[in-house]
Amino acid sequence: MADQVNIFTKNAPAPVGPYSQAVKTPTAIYCSGQIPLTPQGTMVEGSIADMTKQCCENLGAVLEEAGSSLAKVVKCNIFISDMAHFAVCFLRCLERHHLHRGWPADLRQEMNSVYEKYFPHKPARSCVAVKTLPKNVDVEIEAIALP
Repeated sequence: MADQVNIFTKNAPAPVGPYSQAVKTPTAIYCSGQIPLTPQGTMVEGSIADMTKQCCENLGAVLEEAGSSLAKVVKCNIFISDMAHFAVCFLRCLERHHLHRGWPADLRQEMNSVYEKYFPHKPARSCVAVKTLPKNVDVEIEAIALP
């Protein structure tokens, strides 16, 4: 397909299956889900915040290779292994609606330092808890961005 370019970069982990890291079209870049795997293939251990950060770094590298950036993301789809992780992934949204009352301050700080750092422009998003993710990770993030 002439209007479709498959994107691959060594600055993000290699796909764990037969797919592209992203597909660029004239109107959008569709990024495959990124898990907390470093470009060298090491799995990020630790908190959900650490894992989320690596997913976002990977997305940024793929988008840069495609000639775009995280600032041009218009939609994120986040898959998590447990809805308890939702608080870390999306607490900033909950804060705006005052739904975080009673939640630990460290979770609020964790979110402020991770998600909003990468997506201050607040793109549309969905968050879905799934039974299992590739390599048994706790979070996977895919994105759609403008070229």
